[in-house]
Amino acid sequence: MQCPPEAIDWFHLSKLEMEIQIISRETIKPSSPTPHHLRTHKLSLLDQLVPPVNIPVLLFYSATAENPRKRSLQLKESLSKTLVHFYTFAGRLSESFSIDCNDNGATYIEAQVAIDMSVVLKEPEIDLLLQLLPCDPHENLAEPSAQVVLSIQVNYFACGGMAICVCVHHAVADASAVATFLQSWAAVACGANLTDTETFDCTSLFPRQDLSGFWEVLEENKDLIIREDVVTTRFLFDRSKIDVLRDEIGNGSSLYRPTRVEAVSALIWNAMVASIAEYDKTIPIYVATSVNLRKRMNFPFPQKCVANVSQFIMTELPIEKTKNLSNLAGNLHDSITKVDDEYVRKLHAGGAYLNIMKGAIKGFGKNWIFSFSSWCRFPFYETDFGWGKPIWFGTTLRLNRVAFFLDTNDGGGIEAWITLTQEEMVKLEQDTGILDYATFKPST
Repeated sequence: MQCPPEAIDWFHLSKLEMEIQIISRETIKPSSPTPHHLRTHKLSLLDQLVPPVNIPVLLFYSATAENPRKRSLQLKESLSKTLVHFYTFAGRLSESFSIDCNDNGATYIEAQVAIDMSVVLKEPEIDLLLQLLPCDPHENLAEPSAQVVLSIQVNYFACGGMAICVCVHHAVADASAVATFLQSWAAVACGANLTDTETFDCTSLFPRQDLSGFWEVLEENKDLIIREDVVTTRFLFDRSKIDVLRDEIGNGSSLYRPTRVEAVSALIWNAMVASIAEYDKTIPIYVATSVNLRKRMNFPFPQKCVANVSQFIMTELPIEKTKNLSNLAGNLHDSITKVDDEYVRKLHAGGAYLNIMKGAIKGFGKNWIFSFSSWCRFPFYETDFGWGKPIWFGTTLRLNRVAFFLDTNDGGGIEAWITLTQEEMVKLEQDTGILDYATFKPST
């Protein structure tokens, strides 16, 4: 469906002359209807507790000789077939903490970008990448039924390169689930036939709860979490630097050598609490780490289950111990290791997890809390629609005092996308430890 001339959208960036023309906009529906017994999908407690945001993923592909029109048809036809198995993605949110799997479909946009892709990838910046998305990641409509769960924008660059940019509402999926969806969509585009659904009701593991008290706490503190006066910087830790850091933290011990995520987390945590200690050595300091529960539980569903199957683990460390990276990495490691099937089931059976999250939000303005969410090892770089794997992938999720870890395209390094206030970011960028191990473009 071609957009009429008055519907063409243009975006102009202040720092870079990038023009994006929306050339088509349509709705892609499942190729066959969702069975009646699957029309209502219940959300679990973990689905209920996620921030009201869309998870954005941007996949960049090199130019190929294949006709763009053929690629477009291939993407749309395969998406329609894929949505049969990911039927929650084609539904709409309900006020009753469920998804109405009504087959209303996904938004699918095609756009022409009037610059070469290399200009964007030379120095990816979040404000630039946002222009390539089909929607605002923080868009949260007052009427839930109007909220599209899945939106896609396929951007064609002047050089022939392409960026497939996807936004999935967090209420139906975590980053791992989004990666599973993209893998499945790509497989169908290459001729595979999906046989089973990947969507499961997880309420038996994570029962829904009354969140009235939680919403009140969130409303009181939401301006501290989703703020407009924040900046996001990409810190690049290459493989060789991380190896050196891991060896230094492990002190050559054969008993414990931190993972690359633990090592980089400890370095960033140490840098930020050092600046806090300059003016307050008594404030409680916590780090919240997102943990994927799929491989840590006796999970009754497939490992690729599409839902929110991740939760945060809180770790506290006295400020006087934060100068020791081994202490920091070790505490992170211990707090994650304890998360097993017994721990998780006990936490949710007694309603303790909801109280932990409520306390964390209530203490956001009183304590100092920083969060890490690692997308490393998720197979985004394996997403091949038939014209090769992505040369780069990124995200634009921006939440205050949160770091998102992504793999570099060689699989050994880490891109840390960190959001802080301007004052906090300047201090982080000046930390000697960060300067020793990371490369970045200083915020201005």
